[in-house]
Amino acid sequence: MSAPDGSADPQSPLDVVVIGAGFGGLYATYRLAASGRRFRVFEKAPDVGGTWFYNRYPGARCDVDSLQYSYSFSDDLQQEWEWTERFAGQPEILRYIRHVAQRFDLYRHISFDTRVTSVVWDDAARCWEVSTDRGDTVRATWVVTAVGCLSTPKEPEIDGLADFAGESYYTNSWPHDEPDFRGKRVGVIGTGSSGIQSIPLIAETAAEVTVYQRTPAYTMPAMNRPLEPDEVVAHKAQYAQHRAQERGSRSGTLVVGHTDPALAASDQERRRRFEECWRAGSFGCALVSFSDIVTHRDANDHLVDFLQEKVHAIVEDQEVASALASWEYPFGSRRVCLDTDYYATFNAPHVHLVDVKRDPIIAVTPGGVRTQSGERAHDVIVYATGFDAFTGTLFRLGIRGRDGVRLADAWADGPRTYLGLQTAGFPNLFVVVGPQSPSLVVNVVRAIEQHVDWIMDALDHADAHGIGVVEADPAAQDDWVDHVAEVGHATLYPVADSYMTNANIPGKPRVFMPYLGGFGAYGERIAQVAAQGYPGFVLSA
Repeated sequence: MSAPDGSADPQSPLDVVVIGAGFGGLYATYRLAASGRRFRVFEKAPDVGGTWFYNRYPGARCDVDSLQYSYSFSDDLQQEWEWTERFAGQPEILRYIRHVAQRFDLYRHISFDTRVTSVVWDDAARCWEVSTDRGDTVRATWVVTAVGCLSTPKEPEIDGLADFAGESYYTNSWPHDEPDFRGKRVGVIGTGSSGIQSIPLIAETAAEVTVYQRTPAYTMPAMNRPLEPDEVVAHKAQYAQHRAQERGSRSGTLVVGHTDPALAASDQERRRRFEECWRAGSFGCALVSFSDIVTHRDANDHLVDFLQEKVHAIVEDQEVASALASWEYPFGSRRVCLDTDYYATFNAPHVHLVDVKRDPIIAVTPGGVRTQSGERAHDVIVYATGFDAFTGTLFRLGIRGRDGVRLADAWADGPRTYLGLQTAGFPNLFVVVGPQSPSLVVNVVRAIEQHVDWIMDALDHADAHGIGVVEADPAAQDDWVDHVAEVGHATLYPVADSYMTNANIPGKPRVFMPYLGGFGAYGERIAQVAAQGYPGFVLSA
């Protein structure tokens, strides 16, 4: 890939450093290039794409409709790009991101194969010093982290990983040369989104597939299909209206929720709506099928009962069906998946399920996986074990704020931000779609544009008013942290152990991290803060 254009003298401070070149970093690059500011972008991968560069496992696919999971900043781009499927697969999404980078001449601003190793605040100079593993050290007034919430893989907590003599693959760092599973005995450890998407495709060619499930995920059929030319034309003709609806919605999508409670509805009406959502290929539809699905366990249980019936109707072995549907947490409190033939795959005679809650994994051995009941032989093991979400990648940047305080120490008891955008003690550092913002519970592309636009407006305000430092006020931050917790705990979301609560990472505090107040309401809140002159932030000349 091309190197940055070199417009920035490495000896003099830049205006902005951006970390990451996925959807977030790329949009920040576009906005900064148009602003005339002196900036530089660092990306650890050899190309743009972020999460969609690394997650290229079989079946990797978005669960938001393609026509909504895309940039809105250029109508020309919206009109010219042709999505082929309702839910785009990883190769198509990566082609789209590369097209955007090429179309708007963004590659020249990005240093690829460059990992940021430290980000240190210099209080005397009132700027950040950013160092990389390639020996770069640059100074910048502002730093924008666009590293994504799902960027740092979670290492499997299993003994003997290095002992395995066969092939090992991780869904979150899949090789570019597609592995050949033909005739091989494959073990898949993990049944989150990547496991659910990849298992049916691995099973198409493998001689045997053994799935090791610890916590069953909720999944609904994606009902993916090619997009019809007429529907694409109609959608594009209404893009302005669609985007306005997305920005004002709770989820950043076109899904419209119901306002009546499930507990007041008849059995027939509940079943009708649940069936409608099942056939629609939309877990978002199910979450808002009634107003109390995510707030009352009894209402949620009606939906869970319906989904268990569906699993038992699809999976022929009822013992396997019971294990696949043995959910002990509410629907929606962990990320719900969309799948293509996941449950039906277990009807194949060469596909087996191991419930590791009943038969725990003891270790990986040279020949396979040993559980409490014995050893199973494998030629290949696929680890679909997820991510150290939200904070994992931020902590690995080596961020140190005032007085050398590490971000990891400032957040030792959980993230502390104001509006999910800044943290007290870390001036001029902005986070794009990080913890305590809507981030992963909404259409993340809308959330990215919302954050980057707000940050750019804040930089314009600082320039116009001679402001050199912007920092979250500790009191405002405390209020926001309390508000995020209060809103979250008014729902069922914090009940489950998940990456949204840090519960999948040993040693991390259990704190619910996304903001659940609604995408549109959050957008109004941060816009109001900007319009009022940034109350809650300390602005210094």
